Amino acid sequence: MNGRFVPWEDAKVHVLTHGLHYGTGVFDSMRCYETAIGPAIFRNVEHLERLLRSAELYYMPVGFTVEQLRAAARELVVRNGLRSCYIRPIVNRGYGTMGLNPLEAPVDVTLACWEWGAYLGEEGKHTGIRAKVSSWRRISPQSLIPHAKASGQYLNNVLAKIESLKAGYEEAILLDDAGHVCEGTGENIYVVRDGEIVTPGQHNSILDGITRRSVIQIARDLGYSVVERSIARAELYLADEVFMSGTAAELVPVREIDDHVIGSGKPGEITNVLLAAFEDAIYGRTPRYHEWLDVVEPADSAPSEPAAPGTATADASATG
Repeated sequence: MNGRFVPWEDAKVHVLTHGLHYGTGVFDSMRCYETAIGPAIFRNVEHLERLLRSAELYYMPVGFTVEQLRAAARELVVRNGLRSCYIRPIVNRGYGTMGLNPLEAPVDVTLACWEWGAYLGEEGKHTGIRAKVSSWRRISPQSLIPHAKASGQYLNNVLAKIESLKAGYEEAILLDDAGHVCEGTGENIYVVRDGEIVTPGQHNSILDGITRRSVIQIARDLGYSVVERSIARAELYLADEVFMSGTAAELVPVREIDDHVIGSGKPGEITNVLLAAFEDAIYGRTPRYHEWLDVVEPADSAPSEPAAPGTATADASATG
């Protein structure tokens, strides 16, 4: 911490950390995959660029460049001896002052990694999940900043997630403040009807997902029509296929929404094609998408004795 690598059990913050009390933090997420060209972080730079944009929106100066953060993420994976893992960078206001004015609190930057499977389960990626439309609306752009991946804002997602789990579903779908379909608690959403892929746009208060950008590009490269527009709630039930995407969840079909069976009740043809193409991209099996892969180390230079997963984090303070 504060510019050095720290054992997992020693990565601690003060109980009066500003971000703990007021949610003054922003974060992002990346995955490192064991690919055909070696362990590689998927779209590492794009995720870190979004992290810095989120920090800027919340007036948090980050004392590190994208390239410095990129190098830290790569070294973090190597030091932990991991070939495949989830990476969490977070920028937050640290210990130094209390009260709603955060500007005198230091800005801390931390990166951690650990082994973590698909957020909604491996089985869900192949059989589809059940979701419900949440009674909680997605945060309004008139109140907070949906385009920032901010820690405190995720209480909105937490409420929706708990509601869906207690009702017996795997995931929730939030509507925006106008009542249009927005996104899942941690995923962007897509509707397929008559061979066309439709997904909510920036005006629907979505997070601009890096995985979303990838899925849209892959779909268009495969010749599918992708339209970004507002989606009415009923369109979910009438869809031929519905699927979601995100770093943690990857790409997952939705087989049922609010007890309405979607299509045949099984992952649809287009969803399966995109899932296969997406996995080919993240695992390095498609050369045209190799530019998305930030190789951590050559495939033939893995550590001979890997460290236990989650044994170190990289944390640096912008004031230290």
